[in-house]
Amino acid sequence: MLPILFFAVADVRASDDAEAILRAARVNPLGKAIVLDAQLRAGEVKVPFQIAVRDGKISYIFDNPPQEILLGFGDDSATLEERKGGRTRTVSPARFDDSVRGGLLTYEDLALRFLYWKNPTLVGEEKVGPSTAYKIEIPAPPTATEYGLVRVWVDKDRGSLMKIEGCGRDGKISKKFVVVNVQKIDDQWMLKQMRVERMDPATGKVALRTYLDILGKADPAQ
Repeated sequence: MLPILFFAVADVRASDDAEAILRAARVNPLGKAIVLDAQLRAGEVKVPFQIAVRDGKISYIFDNPPQEILLGFGDDSATLEERKGGRTRTVSPARFDDSVRGGLLTYEDLALRFLYWKNPTLVGEEKVGPSTAYKIEIPAPPTATEYGLVRVWVDKDRGSLMKIEGCGRDGKISKKFVVVNVQKIDDQWMLKQMRVERMDPATGKVALRTYLDILGKADPAQ
């Protein structure tokens, strides 16, 4: 659920079609070609990486050891691939629960599969920060996924994802993703900071918290 990157305007106002709203949200992660410096931050621990948007895909590029995770968007599904040691392989559903670089994020979080799940329901509108957002509930298919239901909040004016809640099969919230700040780089509005929280289902309180920070445009020499 990580690629809440860009905030290009997609007109979804006055829409009561949950599937149309999600189609607009699928378009928004891809902006103009750009490479960004980013980091995952949990307390004092920081994991630097780069995000590259090019050729219709989003790439997450790590060092030590080298690893590139590529997300592509199709008409019917998203694709997730991993490039290591000069080889590119599709990430299988068996690995979706695996942690990316030992942190809170999993491969399923990067895959954005929930944007393609069937039978979404528009349940209303709510404020997310200063924005009014559509609130949509999407039941998970009976396949390998850690979630039973995903709730998304889509900006009513821009069509961009602002907040996501993943619920377990017991209906309790297990993970939250919230856009904290946005910024403008190369005339594109995009994410500046996102908060990711793992919830304790027994107490409903935050058990672990990670931040994704977009630090700016990468040095072309890198």
